[in-house]
Amino acid sequence: MPEFDPRSGEHLPFHDEDEAGQIPLDTSGPSADARIRHLQRVPLFSGFDEADLRRIVELSRIAEVAAGTTITQIGEPGDSFFVIIDGMVTTRTPIGTGGQMKPGDFFGEMSLLDGEPRSATVVATTDVRLLVVDRTHFWRLLEETPDLIRRILTILSRRVRRLEQSLHAIVRGANPA
Repeated sequence: MPEFDPRSGEHLPFHDEDEAGQIPLDTSGPSADARIRHLQRVPLFSGFDEADLRRIVELSRIAEVAAGTTITQIGEPGDSFFVIIDGMVTTRTPIGTGGQMKPGDFFGEMSLLDGEPRSATVVATTDVRLLVVDRTHFWRLLEETPDLIRRILTILSRRVRRLEQSLHAIVRGANPA
């Protein structure tokens, strides 16, 4: 299974005819407007004004990953935060498959927040277009877009609640009253 190379400039066939060849990994030049259009489609960024979206574009890059590629590996150091723009990924944790993630979902934030190794392996189920924020820009992005902090914290809280509910159901199933 191929490994994700964050420096790769490979362009995959997402059939964006108006953007063909316009999404290099650097943040300069005319690709910024195409990147903003990508972000406007992501629920995590809904309602952000153009200035906030432009700030996100300045602190991130877009990467395209082929189906079957391992994006993150459990136990490895984490140095990037990912938001799915197009495509699907599957997550695997020590207790099994965590399920599918779709456009608007994000991953990789835990290693950046707590400095611990990756807690999940994430594999591209389809060709995937990702917004990538490296460790060097992650905290700056959060400082400069406070609404993003609120949204990420809300989603993380929901994830914790789902895990608690799953654990409670497992314990209840093992110890019926």
